[in-house]
Amino acid sequence: MKIKTGRRSGFTLVEIMIVVAIIGMLASIAVPSYVRARDAAQSKACINNLRQIDGAAQTWALEAHKTSSATHTLSDVKPYINLDSTGNIPVCPAGGTYTPGTTVSNSPTCNIAGHILP
Repeated sequence: MKIKTGRRSGFTLVEIMIVVAIIGMLASIAVPSYVRARDAAQSKACINNLRQIDGAAQTWALEAHKTSSATHTLSDVKPYINLDSTGNIPVCPAGGTYTPGTTVSNSPTCNIAGHILP
């Protein structure tokens, strides 16, 4: 006669704890990399917006026969910028605000550190 042992199939608590520990270690490696990549992408998008604003100021000065020492505002250069879907000047993806250069020869700036035109 065959005796059946009552062995159940399934995972033990130790096996489940090991899997959870491995997932936790992978998450601790992946999350900081994701945050750095997101910050770098926001910085690059902001710098591209600053380039667009600077180019719009240069175009405005050329078409309005202004010198490089002429002052301007964002509303002056708005017709020369590719506006977003709502018809506004693009905003910094990191939540910063843009300030045009005091003159055409000065570059626009963002109030977030590191978002600077090279």
